[in-house]
Amino acid sequence: MDCQPHCKLKVYNWLKNNQICLLCDEPSDNPYPLCSPCESELPWLLEHCQTCALPLPMAGLNCGQCLKQPPSFDQVIAPWTYHFPVDTLITRFKHQGQWPLGRLLGELLALALCERYEHGLPRPDLLLAVPMAVKRQRQRGYNQAAMLMTWLGKSLEIPADEHRLLRIQDTVAQQELDARARRRNLLDAFALAPGASVGGLHLALVDDVLTTGATAESLARLLLKAGARRVDVYCLARTPKPGDPA
Repeated sequence: MDCQPHCKLKVYNWLKNNQICLLCDEPSDNPYPLCSPCESELPWLLEHCQTCALPLPMAGLNCGQCLKQPPSFDQVIAPWTYHFPVDTLITRFKHQGQWPLGRLLGELLALALCERYEHGLPRPDLLLAVPMAVKRQRQRGYNQAAMLMTWLGKSLEIPADEHRLLRIQDTVAQQELDARARRRNLLDAFALAPGASVGGLHLALVDDVLTTGATAESLARLLLKAGARRVDVYCLARTPKPGDPA
C-alpha cells in the first residue's frame, strides 16, 4: 500500500519495510509505523454519544443535542478524541502535506471499522469524501478527506467516489466560526455532481475531524433528499464539547 496515490515514486511501501514508529522513532512491533506503547497512549474515544460520537461520561447514551434534534446522518465512527498527539498528526497531514501521517491514521481507522463491521455495523455501499472548494484545493494541492477516503476504500474493499459531491460555494473556513455560524456558512454550499445518483444507497462520508457536525449534517441532508437510504460519517477524530476537560 502507498501513502501517495497516483504517483510513480512511492514514499512508503507499507507492509514490506521494517517499520519505525512515526511518534517515537523506535522500531515498531506492528505492521504499520506505530509501536504498541505509542498506540496505547493515543486519545482513544471511549464513552461517547451513540449517534454523533461526542465524548460523554458514560457509554450507551445519546447526547442532549441528538435527542433534542436528531441529525440527518445515522452514526459517526471516530477512533479518537481530538487531543494530543492525534490533533498534531492531523494538522501535519492536513496543512503541512505530511501524507505518511495521514496514511497511518487512515490505516488505523480502517482497522477500527473492520472491528465495528464484525460487531454488526452495516457496511456502506459507497464512500464519499467531504469536498473542498476548488480554489482552496488548488491552494493546498490536495483534499485530505479524499486521500483518506481512497485509502479506506482500498483497505476495506468498498467503492469510493471523489467526484459525486461538489462544494459549489467557497465558504469561510469552518475553524473560524462557532456552531451557529458554521450552520449558516454551509447553507447551499454543497451539491451533487451533474448526473450523479445516490438513490437507495447506504453512504459513508469521510472527513478528518468532526467538530459541530454542521458539514456532515448539510451533506447528509442533501444525500437523503437525493434518495440515499442511509448516511454514516467516518472520521479520524471527534472534538469534545467546548469547555469539557481534555
